[in-house]
Amino acid sequence: MAQYDNVSVVKAANVYFDGKCVSHTVQFADGTKKTVGVILPSSLTFNTGAPEIMEGVGGSCRVRLKGETDWKTYGAGQSFDVPGNSSFEIGCDEPYHYVCHFG
Repeated sequence: MAQYDNVSVVKAANVYFDGKCVSHTVQFADGTKKTVGVILPSSLTFNTGAPEIMEGVGGSCRVRLKGETDWKTYGAGQSFDVPGNSSFEIGCDEPYHYVCHFG
């Protein structure tokens, strides 16, 4: 899907890690939400509350989920699942555009 129709967008950006990750929250009529954002070249660690699916829209990244030893590479059109109450490390050598699906 190239776009989301009939949604509300929160104007204030979610800015993390001194601006290395910036996203906007998209709210759907059924109450679900997603964030649409970009991670600039960096190495970051994110903590999760709810389960997440990270969908790559552009660029690529390397990811290591909590408890795993191997890094996996993901690009545009690929996604990875992150359990709730967990964490993941992400490394980007180029801007990585993503949609984060919650729940």
